[in-house]
Amino acid sequence: MRLFKRSRQLHGWLAALMLVLLALALAGCAKEQDTAAEETPQQGDLTLVVGAYSVAKDAMGDILPLFAAKWKAETGQTITFQESYEASGTQARAIAGGFEADVTLLAMEGDVDKLVKAGLVEKTWKERGEAGMVTRSVVALGTREGNPKGIHDFADLAKPGVKVLYPNPKTSGGAQWDINAIYGAGLKLSEAQEGVKDPAAAKAFLESIHANVESLDKSGRASMAAFEYGVGDVIVTYENELLARIAQGVNYEVIIPQNTILIENPAAVVDKYADEHGTREAAEALVDFLTTREAQEVFAEYGFRPVNEQVYAENADHYPVPAGLFDIQYLGGWDEVRSTLYAKRGVWYQVLAGI
Repeated sequence: MRLFKRSRQLHGWLAALMLVLLALALAGCAKEQDTAAEETPQQGDLTLVVGAYSVAKDAMGDILPLFAAKWKAETGQTITFQESYEASGTQARAIAGGFEADVTLLAMEGDVDKLVKAGLVEKTWKERGEAGMVTRSVVALGTREGNPKGIHDFADLAKPGVKVLYPNPKTSGGAQWDINAIYGAGLKLSEAQEGVKDPAAAKAFLESIHANVESLDKSGRASMAAFEYGVGDVIVTYENELLARIAQGVNYEVIIPQNTILIENPAAVVDKYADEHGTREAAEALVDFLTTREAQEVFAEYGFRPVNEQVYAENADHYPVPAGLFDIQYLGGWDEVRSTLYAKRGVWYQVLAGI
């Protein structure tokens, strides 16, 4: 009887052991299957991460689906996007700090240069687009309907009682274009009066306008939102920002100053991250697509000045060219601008500090 009992216990233990071994074997198979599934690359699906400056958001909202459709037709892959829109300087710092964008659109060349110095973008980035640029604009002035303050040029922004808006150049690439335009207009005026550029006169001109600034917002888009909310009498901003809002039925007046700056906005593949993600081919294709007729027509609809010559010619009537239009080279180029205007003790610091 005891032998029978022990035999039954032994059989029970053996059965339990067999069940445990079977469960372990099945778990091992399942793990192998899971590992194989993780290691097998997805076929036909691709995600691009786009990190752009805030002003480009609306146009890119229409352009990215067009590119996805083109990519699908050419490759059979369904492409999706993860998008981030921030002030240009903020976006550049985020990418340099580890935000793994495959493609970036920024407000100015200097912000792409930061990514080159960080080892994320190749020095050859200007070989795409129009010397790396995908849109243009000019710094313009926007006023309330009917222009009640009688604003006609930058000098009018210094009038008593005129409340001015532009964003903070420490965070916003758009704001740097604004400050460059005002400072450059001051140089132009001094050159017309004295025969030579006078940096002291240009600084004084900037100071007289900054004295009337109501607020310094984080980005060009935030500054525009404040203006729409009712803050200020006049906004210094991209021409395209004003044209886009007018197209949506907002009754602003657009004033193009006699002396203002040509804005050029770049796009680039973030090479390091695109290579790590295996998205280089699609990233390069997107940057190239931004200068095609299809994309440039969308940019034109949102008020940007196209870099595509044919699209620009077809829309030239919408883009007045002021007599004193200048580009960044008039100020000595971006390296000179960074060292004179935006250095730690530069012109902008002095204007803020009142020294």
